[in-house]
Amino acid sequence: MTDIRSNWHRRHKEGLTAGERAADTLRNGMGSWPFVGIFLAFMAAWAALNSYVLAANAWDPYPYILLNLFLSMLAGLQGAILLIAAKRQDAIASAMAQHDYETDVRAAAHIEMLMNINAEQLKLLQELRDMRGQVQAGTVGEQRP
Repeated sequence: MTDIRSNWHRRHKEGLTAGERAADTLRNGMGSWPFVGIFLAFMAAWAALNSYVLAANAWDPYPYILLNLFLSMLAGLQGAILLIAAKRQDAIASAMAQHDYETDVRAAAHIEMLMNINAEQLKLLQELRDMRGQVQAGTVGEQRP
């Protein structure tokens, strides 16, 4: 029982391919404020370097066509990585839902068993009360008509 409760998620994570783990890591990195900050700093540095520092000898002058190409490729890769990661999240949600269902089924079986035990105990208590009532009335051992 402990094996099911504590290890199903770990077993699921151990079954991931290197690509799935990489997609999760990249998704977590790209979806963070540090990534946004570094990205904006890189864009500002690229623009400053090509517009002011290298001015006449810039490798990518003002409309920044090379930068635009890199950004387009990055957007294409990010889309694919995010789709892979979303697919993984769906698999995790499905595994969690299955685990919850199995837990609910086991809990329902335990509750049913406890309800049966409780019903049996109530029946025994009623029999004991009846026997006590017969003893107090002095009719123990006598058959009622």
